[in-house]
Amino acid sequence: MQSPALSLNATPTLPLHLLRALRAVVGRELNRFLRQPSRLGSALVRPLLWFVVFSAGFNNVFGVAIVPPYETYIEYKEYMVPGLLGMVALFNGMQSSLSMVYDREMGVMRLLLTAPLARGWLLAFKLLAGTCLSVLQMAVFLIIARLFGVEIPLAHLPGLLLAMACGATMLAALGLMLSVYVRQLENFAGTMNFVIFPMFFISPALYPLWKLEESGAWWILKLAEFNPFTYAVEAIRYAMVGQFHGLSWAVVLGCSAVFFVLALWGYDPQRGWIRKKGSA
Repeated sequence: MQSPALSLNATPTLPLHLLRALRAVVGRELNRFLRQPSRLGSALVRPLLWFVVFSAGFNNVFGVAIVPPYETYIEYKEYMVPGLLGMVALFNGMQSSLSMVYDREMGVMRLLLTAPLARGWLLAFKLLAGTCLSVLQMAVFLIIARLFGVEIPLAHLPGLLLAMACGATMLAALGLMLSVYVRQLENFAGTMNFVIFPMFFISPALYPLWKLEESGAWWILKLAEFNPFTYAVEAIRYAMVGQFHGLSWAVVLGCSAVFFVLALWGYDPQRGWIRKKGSA
């Protein structure tokens, strides 16, 4: 019979290892965020500014026709909400990328990746942490939008939260992938601007794609159709009215998997760019 002392010193099982790593990685990111309330304010200033100013200024300029998923005319501020939710997730995904670059320069990533767990698990926990932070910020923005008169039926909330979580996961995975190739903090701003603004503006976040087609901007329309951010916004937009858009969900889930696999490949010292650059 095994003594109590031996049982206490026994090697933890894999599920216990994973639970401890999950708590350490996700808990660290959440605690860091909660200790800095200004981060929430700075994350919401940009979409709130767009929401308040643009919805007031362009409400009578942009007419949203009765096209799917809408069955009636809507106010412009209601149209903007899915795009601005996507903006919150997009910027937080890039913020997560900055956090990874910073941790790598400070040596935290080297310690994390030498933990006795597969790198896939550790990167997945990083991805989960970024997703949780995005959904938290998106939920706060949704509450503020509700105060400005954007109503969402309670029956649609579960599907909307799921769409928000999936869109946030895709954008967090994109940030995780980019963190492999952004080697220094001073190069971060230029790289992120090259990613964030084209993804946001070449999408239906602020104006419907049919308006691009109507105006003859075919090449912009085609770029928007190849933009994964477009489908994250559309998945949220359909979910807000209680509908399911299969193509958007397929693209979001597929891109999430591809971005994560590329990040996993990049952080593999035997095959990825980490080996080529000589750092962890």
